[in-house]
Amino acid sequence: MRANHPSRPLAFWIRYTLFSPRHHPEKAIGELWAVYFDGENGRHVAVKQEVPIEHCTFSATEFLVDIGDAYLRPAKLEGTAASGAHAISWKLSFAGAAAPLFLLPQALYRAALPKAKSLVSLPFATFDGSLAVDRTVVDVSGWVGSQNHNWGSKHTDHYAWGQVAGFDTHADSFLEVGTARLRIGPLWTPFMTLLVLRHRGEEIQLNSLRQSLRARASFTYFDWQFHSENDAARIDGRIVAPRDAFVGLRYFNPPGGIKHCLNSKLASCEITLTEKRGGASEVLSTRHRAAFEILTDDTAHGIELRV
Repeated sequence: MRANHPSRPLAFWIRYTLFSPRHHPEKAIGELWAVYFDGENGRHVAVKQEVPIEHCTFSATEFLVDIGDAYLRPAKLEGTAASGAHAISWKLSFAGAAAPLFLLPQALYRAALPKAKSLVSLPFATFDGSLAVDRTVVDVSGWVGSQNHNWGSKHTDHYAWGQVAGFDTHADSFLEVGTARLRIGPLWTPFMTLLVLRHRGEEIQLNSLRQSLRARASFTYFDWQFHSENDAARIDGRIVAPRDAFVGLRYFNPPGGIKHCLNSKLASCEITLTEKRGGASEVLSTRHRAAFEILTDDTAHGIELRV
């Protein structure tokens, strides 16, 4: 669950996770994550709490998650996570009517690869309620974001992921984009870029396997540029954020080891959409409402790992 303030550089990210080490289901745990991004003073608070699996419920038949005393339901979530000297509590409701957005071609959700799958269960989710960040109460009224679902037997080996739930210039447009490569034994696949844009009532899908390999993209710390096109449209984009807009997180990987997630919800994004048939172009942009994450094994990124 993630959302941005309608106009100020403020955002939250809350994650309910089931982590199960490969071959050791008896060591499974529930994980509660929360990050509050405050771009006005440059101070971000990140917490993670681990709960034994016997105190968790992850329903396989309905939208129902309990991790300790924290819960997630179809229209509300409430909980508290604490680590170190910090704590974040939330009591939120959310609503929306947008159809789910699939970043992968739907056939791949049933395939063996990729091992990690993701979808946007509810684009344009609107959140109301409150957060308590340490001793500060944050009013959440009409914050817009999304409810997302990620699952799989391992993390994607190396990726950049981005999302915009409403641009400053086009409030009704939604972008989901990822650039990733997979490691198969000692070999790496080429980088693949998948992109879906909902704009002016249409969904532009640049996410087939062939399309993902033809697309061009490159990302560094902390700048990502991408380009993809088909016969009907071309999209050129850039997502960027300063170093101090990120927090570093440790993701346990089911096969073993730890991945570093560099996480920001205050990135800027600009894309240019060009219609091939008529040649018309539009620029969609936002100053600080883009999600931007990098997952890596590299330890030279210079971002402090908070939790």
